[in-house]
Amino acid sequence: MTRNPTSLGGNLLLRTDSYKVSHWMQYPPGTQTVFSYIESRGGAFSHSVFFGLQAYLREYLSTPVTVEDVDEAAALMALHGEPFNREGWLRLIEKHGGLMPVRIRAMPEGSVVPVHNVLATIENTDPEFFWVTSFLETELLRAIWYPTTVATLSGAAKATLMRYLDATCEDPAAQIGFKLHDFGARGVSSLESAALGGMAHLVNFLGTDTIAALVAARRYYDCDVAGFSIPAAEHSTITGWGRDKESSAYRNMVEQFGKPGAIFAVVSDSYDIFNACDQIWGTELKDLVVQSGATLVVRPDSGDPAETVLKVVRILAARFGTTRNTKGYLVLNNVRVIQGDGINLDSLRLVLSNLFHNGFSAENVAFGMGGGLLQQVNRDTMQWAMKCSAMQVNGEWRDVYKAPVGDMSKASKKGRLTLTRDAKGAMQTQRIETLDATQTDLLETVFEDGRIVRQTTFDAVRERAAAGARALVTSRAPL
Repeated sequence: MTRNPTSLGGNLLLRTDSYKVSHWMQYPPGTQTVFSYIESRGGAFSHSVFFGLQAYLREYLSTPVTVEDVDEAAALMALHGEPFNREGWLRLIEKHGGLMPVRIRAMPEGSVVPVHNVLATIENTDPEFFWVTSFLETELLRAIWYPTTVATLSGAAKATLMRYLDATCEDPAAQIGFKLHDFGARGVSSLESAALGGMAHLVNFLGTDTIAALVAARRYYDCDVAGFSIPAAEHSTITGWGRDKESSAYRNMVEQFGKPGAIFAVVSDSYDIFNACDQIWGTELKDLVVQSGATLVVRPDSGDPAETVLKVVRILAARFGTTRNTKGYLVLNNVRVIQGDGINLDSLRLVLSNLFHNGFSAENVAFGMGGGLLQQVNRDTMQWAMKCSAMQVNGEWRDVYKAPVGDMSKASKKGRLTLTRDAKGAMQTQRIETLDATQTDLLETVFEDGRIVRQTTFDAVRERAAAGARALVTSRAPL
């Protein structure tokens, strides 16, 4: 990959925190190896959908540090006030060609893992560069926590949707892929966030309007096309016709996109969503919609989601009619609804519950999430941490840990760690030296000495996530 030298992310030596720059001077004399791990310490979910490491390895960690990088960092740190390890980095370039002498082991991406367990570990492979492990913490933790949190949130939404589809739909597997659509590209803090978060959502679903996510999945996980979309209106393409021509705007959408077998979405709350469904879609344009052979997706974009969706579905049911499926629930004819405003895990469940208790199948509705999916998460959502748990000093390994009296939830793990399964098949973090011949080490070496040594495909990531999806149900209360 050709690197832009002026890019903000171009120089590995400047992708860390300021205090990391002085840590090479702070370790005990004789330190040879620093071993660290990454985990979710709990938070909003009981499990995590591990994702995003390969993107970081391909985009950033496989690129060697250069003398120009060292010179740039040395000059900036001199002004910044940090004691930069210039000789150490030049020696790393001389000895390793600027590639990172570290070993990263991790769960296969897409794995669903209970929180409080090790997901990835890193240790230096050359004793001369023991300080590299911690130097990489800032960007390695960032590379994992964000896409994993979004994949977990998206997976939890999928698990909730599947509960209602299983109860009310004849073919849940055919429906689930497009039940949650990513609307978040404009609501995130950066293009890279859109790409990584949008790609993380696509671990669980097939619907997206975040094109950057498609590019990322192609670039980092060799997926030709990870998601799909449909023609859809926005408010300006409706209100631009004028309030007195609202029906003309809707008619144009049917004439442009209403082909047999097609699906298209029309935001219909620019003025009065209920009148639009009843008088315009359900009366004036009903025959046009039915005769088109397409499926019209009506989009409310305001009001209380649970109340609005149910009222819209009832109006459309009265006008277009319904079919009762073999599970006894009503399915709209010719039309569907997508709710894309105010959606989070709670409101999504309330919408589905409201439909369920009024006899409507979950098949009738899809959802769009924007900021709630890609932006309303942070490192504390799942209490992410990367901690040193072991050091080799003068040839001997010692446990390294913290146990703060003020908050024992921040106590860290001890020793060189991996992940295995107990006798009942449950995952558990375990010290490497205690593994016996009957136990499987679940962590795999994915990166070693500057090179990616194990990769995965996006299809494989999706398969692993689907296999563990049921663990992500956030509430097992009655529907």
